[in-house]
Amino acid sequence: MLNSGPRATAGVTPVLCFFLASSAVYGQARRNQDWPVYLGDKATSHYSTLDQINKSNVARLRQAWIIDTGEKGEFQSNGLVINGVLYTATTSRRVLALDAKTGKQHWAWDPAEERPGNQGRRQRGLVYWANGNDRRIFTGAGTYLYALNAGTGKLVREFGTRGSIHLGEAVGNPPPSVTINTPGVIYKDMYIVGGVTSGPGTIRAYDVRTGRLRWIFHLIPRPGEYGYHSWPPEAYKTAGGSSNWSGLSLDEKRGIVYVPTETALPDFWGGDRKGANLFSNCLLALDANTGKRIWHFQTVHHDLLDKDLPTPPVLLTVKRNGLTVDAVAQGTKNGLLFVFDRVTGEPLWPIHEVPVPQSELPEEPAWPTQPIPSKPPPLTRQTYTIDDVSDISPAARQATLLRFKRGGSQGAFTAPSLKESIIFPGFDGGMEWGGAAVDPDGIYYANVNEIPWIYKMIPTRREDGKPMPAGERAYRIHCSSCHGLDRKGDASAGFPALTGLAQRSSRAAVTTVINAGVGRMPAFASLPEAQRRPLLDYLMDEEQPREASGPVSGPPYIFGGFRRWFDPEGYPAIKPPWGTLNAVDLNTGDIKWKVPLGEYPELTARGIPPTGTENYGGPVVTAGGLIFIGASADETIRAFDKDTGKILWQAKLPFSGNATPAVYMVDGKQYVTISAGGGKSGRPAGGSIVSFALPDSQ
Repeated sequence: MLNSGPRATAGVTPVLCFFLASSAVYGQARRNQDWPVYLGDKATSHYSTLDQINKSNVARLRQAWIIDTGEKGEFQSNGLVINGVLYTATTSRRVLALDAKTGKQHWAWDPAEERPGNQGRRQRGLVYWANGNDRRIFTGAGTYLYALNAGTGKLVREFGTRGSIHLGEAVGNPPPSVTINTPGVIYKDMYIVGGVTSGPGTIRAYDVRTGRLRWIFHLIPRPGEYGYHSWPPEAYKTAGGSSNWSGLSLDEKRGIVYVPTETALPDFWGGDRKGANLFSNCLLALDANTGKRIWHFQTVHHDLLDKDLPTPPVLLTVKRNGLTVDAVAQGTKNGLLFVFDRVTGEPLWPIHEVPVPQSELPEEPAWPTQPIPSKPPPLTRQTYTIDDVSDISPAARQATLLRFKRGGSQGAFTAPSLKESIIFPGFDGGMEWGGAAVDPDGIYYANVNEIPWIYKMIPTRREDGKPMPAGERAYRIHCSSCHGLDRKGDASAGFPALTGLAQRSSRAAVTTVINAGVGRMPAFASLPEAQRRPLLDYLMDEEQPREASGPVSGPPYIFGGFRRWFDPEGYPAIKPPWGTLNAVDLNTGDIKWKVPLGEYPELTARGIPPTGTENYGGPVVTAGGLIFIGASADETIRAFDKDTGKILWQAKLPFSGNATPAVYMVDGKQYVTISAGGGKSGRPAGGSIVSFALPDSQ
């Protein structure tokens, strides 16, 4: 028997000492498991190997702790958990470090104390890096990337210029506005990130210690770069967008980073950017060491309908024809799922170019075909037909039937037109930024929306060809697609009304928002003064009713605004389901199951089966056989059986959980923790973090 006390190991052999030390470390590791990367890991798999909470006991899950951040808004952060500390970013871009067992705050950092003013909203996560005692949290606020000491929350002053770098530096001169909604990824000693910008998009790698730029990839190619001739000459000087706002995934072993990109700007007018427009709407594989292109696939050619790639790609391994294939799966707003060999870029199933409706605007030719994968099947319906007319009430049926007969639908690739039509799948998916989960069996789990929207283009010139007053025209071009031609906005989509602005705000304050951006609105600091001044006149109701003079410039048509289509009761104007959770076997390309996600209790009380709701936020799948997901518009988090789609547990949240949960273990107890801020789909907004665990007796 071994002796006890301080001299206990004096006579123990070195081998036994090593065994005891290793066992202690292993035992501690089994009692603690981090969630150290946004969405779980660098493959963005949303997967946890924990199984303490499983199918047999999940019904006993209880709230472990809850905190209120004191903020209201779209709280979408997927928190990191490292060494028992949960790091999260609030709606105002503050960074909190909390005890992951209790929610007790260790420290908080506010970017407004470093740079007062607008810091942006809607931050979905943070990045952690460590080398020995040098432990850092990277966060974006405004147009800056900051490095914080993970232990204290203080700025790491050795990084960049006293703790931060401007995200637009080295992109252009002057530096354009670049902000981060979704965090980047660490590879070796580099932080790789995209961002949101109204200028030309880029992917950049920064030295994690110094902030020095290591490489840059231009998503609107420069002369001599691949894809340059898919644009008009020197388009990189005039076009914008094609950026990466939805996140990245990394094959760390091979050193390949996978980049999904958005539409080129302006989203709905492409007459000045004729061509396929690489690398907009692409899944792009880059060498993480150098930023060199390895392969790409464009999911929408010359996009005119804001069909960004909205989710980070997911890396997984599948079985195909008896072989093991390392794959990458990319979801789309159209509910399509593209799956490729992640090394070669070869699709696992054939992809066909299919003819699509053509433009009715002679100045804007649409691309004649679009790529459609043969497998897996679409996760959403692909067009609104007579069979999709709402059936939840006689009034809903009559209203949706009349509008369908009046305008019709051309599906996901509606032709640009001055006529109003139904676009389905809509502008917010299909898939959305919450992303998808995969398990080691090659099963892909994704939540999708099935909400119809209304699409229409609006002329910016009068019927006689003369221009409108400069301010109204600038508003139509730059603002009306979000805030509406009538300036009434869309609160459910996060676009505030701009009517009566002069009574609520000063000209100086509005100028600041235009220059810096806020929420979903990008910065317009580069807007020429000749457009900015009349635009402000118009917004503040100071523009004189006179015609503009001078040459007509800018697009002849602009988008008529983001408008969901609702029935007279305010529900989606389509036969349910309105939101679903799906399991897809990517070994075979078949859908395993599909179930509604979310419920309207008042409709259930009327005898209508659960319809599903519009949903934002992603799932997590665990080794315990469970899928955890909030996302729905009914302030509920649920656990589904990953094999059948059956609901095994659910709990109310103070606000909708429009974030992907984090799953981790501290001191032998497994937790499921989610940010609950609501604010989407017209729901109440707050700023809570809620954690669940099994009772101590379990």
